Amino acid sequence: MKDPVTFYPGAEGDQADADSGDLSILRSRSSRRAFIKGVIASGAVAGSATFLFGCTSDRPAAGSVERLLSLNINGKVRRVDVLPNETLAMTLRYKLGLTGTKLSCDRGECGACTVVIDGVSTYSCSTLTHMVGDRQVRTIEGLEGPNGELHPVQQAMIDELGPQCGFCTPGQIMSAVALLEANPNPSREEVRHAMSGNLCRCGAYDHYLNSVMRAAQGV
Repeated sequence: MKDPVTFYPGAEGDQADADSGDLSILRSRSSRRAFIKGVIASGAVAGSATFLFGCTSDRPAAGSVERLLSLNINGKVRRVDVLPNETLAMTLRYKLGLTGTKLSCDRGECGACTVVIDGVSTYSCSTLTHMVGDRQVRTIEGLEGPNGELHPVQQAMIDELGPQCGFCTPGQIMSAVALLEANPNPSREEVRHAMSGNLCRCGAYDHYLNSVMRAAQGV
């Protein structure tokens, strides 16, 4: 409840001065509010103009990364829109449709996502696509011959009954291909060491070793 107002004769002038002061404060607040509204309105107009007329720079903003990349995949240059934190496994599977590269542990432990980059077997789940650059990437799809024939390692896997469930097989094959391209005549122990980064939940390790040795001997 407000206090009662007492009227004193002769205080009209003081009241008028007070009212004048209050009015100036209201005008000041009103002008501030109008200024802020004007700034917001001008920003909205500028944003709308950029949206409607495309008044943006073709260059990425400072500190950002170029999202549209050219990747050399299986001997072909592919243009793809890539997020800054996107892994090569995600790009291959969900952007390029190369689902032969399996995504299993997603933390560089099982080897199911193995691809070959410039001749080196690499976990694609722990490789950022933006770090690939212009290097040559090969996936299991890139091993097919010109007439659809299988790669010698793939054929050896069939002959030696290497795959069981088959989920880890693409990664096993890519590791074997990288090994045989670097060392065409490895010992069984060298094969075992080169394939140690590829896990098989079925436990078919001897079958995979036999397959790689068979491919190396050209049987």
